[in-house]
Amino acid sequence: MTNFAIIENKISSVKKYLAILADYKKYARPEIETAVDLRGAIERYLYLAIQAAIDLAEATISYKNLRKPSTLSESFNILEENNLISADLAEKLIKMTGFRNLVAHDYENLNYDIVYDILQNRLPDIEDFIKQIEKVN
Repeated sequence: MTNFAIIENKISSVKKYLAILADYKKYARPEIETAVDLRGAIERYLYLAIQAAIDLAEATISYKNLRKPSTLSESFNILEENNLISADLAEKLIKMTGFRNLVAHDYENLNYDIVYDILQNRLPDIEDFIKQIEKVN
């Protein structure tokens, strides 16, 4: 598989997770926080959407032959440094990467204000990321 095909596959994965998450936007914050199955599904799909965006960043870095990141969030700095995404978007995606790390490692102490905000308001940032990456590839 070529590097460009990998990028296309990563974009497809991100879009798939965003579509799944769109179905969960209809739930109120208290429902999400108290319904164990619902909460688990939303946390998992948020994790997968963000991880897929990170994977897309890393695939783009490889395709463009840019320096390798030493952390997950550095991938977005590298894309911004090379004018592939905006500084504002890089900052938003770095914050999402931090949230992804919380879901992965500190899932018992998630702040549901943040979970709900990402679900309701921050997914368009990932959509913007896809659009910016599609323009440069």
